[in-house]
Amino acid sequence: MSKSNVGNDNLSYFGFDKIYSKDKLEKIADVFSSVAPKYDLMNDIMSLGMHRFWKSFSIQCCNIQPDSTVLDVASGTGDLAMKIADQLHNTGTLYLLDLQKDMLEIGRDNMINSGFVGNIHYSVADAERLPYFDNMFDCLTIGFGLRNVTNINNALAEFYRVLKPGGKLMVLEFSAADPMVKDLYNWYSFNIIPWLGDVIANDRKSYQYLVESIQMHPDQGQLMKDILRSGFSTCLYENMTFGIVSMHLAYK
Repeated sequence: MSKSNVGNDNLSYFGFDKIYSKDKLEKIADVFSSVAPKYDLMNDIMSLGMHRFWKSFSIQCCNIQPDSTVLDVASGTGDLAMKIADQLHNTGTLYLLDLQKDMLEIGRDNMINSGFVGNIHYSVADAERLPYFDNMFDCLTIGFGLRNVTNINNALAEFYRVLKPGGKLMVLEFSAADPMVKDLYNWYSFNIIPWLGDVIANDRKSYQYLVESIQMHPDQGQLMKDILRSGFSTCLYENMTFGIVSMHLAYK
C-alpha cells in the first residue's frame, strides 16, 4: 500500500495530517486556487529552472505520434500540454483535465497564447473519476499531480480504464532523493520552499503542504508496484536530478 493511502477509504493524508477523504478534494482545490497566479514563477524559482528539463525529457520519452489522442491529467497551467501539442502537430486530439478551475483557465490561456487552438478540450474533474469512455486514449500523462489525489490506486485504475490497449501512461513526480543529497534536499524543501512561498506568493501554508505531500508520496519502487498492480503490463522508471524526480512509463 502506498503512503498516500492511510489504510481505509475514510481517511487520507493531506501533507502530514490525516483527514477525512471526503474533505481532501476541497482542500486540494483551495491550495491550487491560492497558488495559481504565481505557480509558474514559483516552479522556475524552486527548481532553478530544472522543471523545464524534467518535463521536456518525459514527453520525449512518450514518443507521441501526430495522430494520437492524448489526455493530460492535472494539467494545471499547461506546461506538459504545450509540449504534447508540439508533438501532435495539430493532427491529433489533446484533452486537458484539472481539478482546479483557476489553474485550468490559466492553462487554456497559455495554450491559446502559444497558438494551440485546434482539437483541444478542457475539463474540470477529479482524476479518480475521469469523464471519458473506456479505451479512449493512446497516451495519458500526469506531471506533479499524482501525489495530490485522494487515493492513488483509484486514480491509477481510472488511468488504466481510459487508455487503449497498448496505450502509454507517463507519470512525472517527485520521488526519493539519492542518499548523497537527501539531507541537503530535505533542508532546502522544509526551510527554503515555504519561505519562498511566503515571500513570492504570499502563501507559506500552501507551499508547506506541497513539501509535505512530496515526503508522503510513494518512492520509485513502490509507485512502480502500484502501477503494475493496477493492471499495466510493464512499467519502467527513470530517475532525474539524483532521484529528486522520477518518470514512470507504463503500458496497458
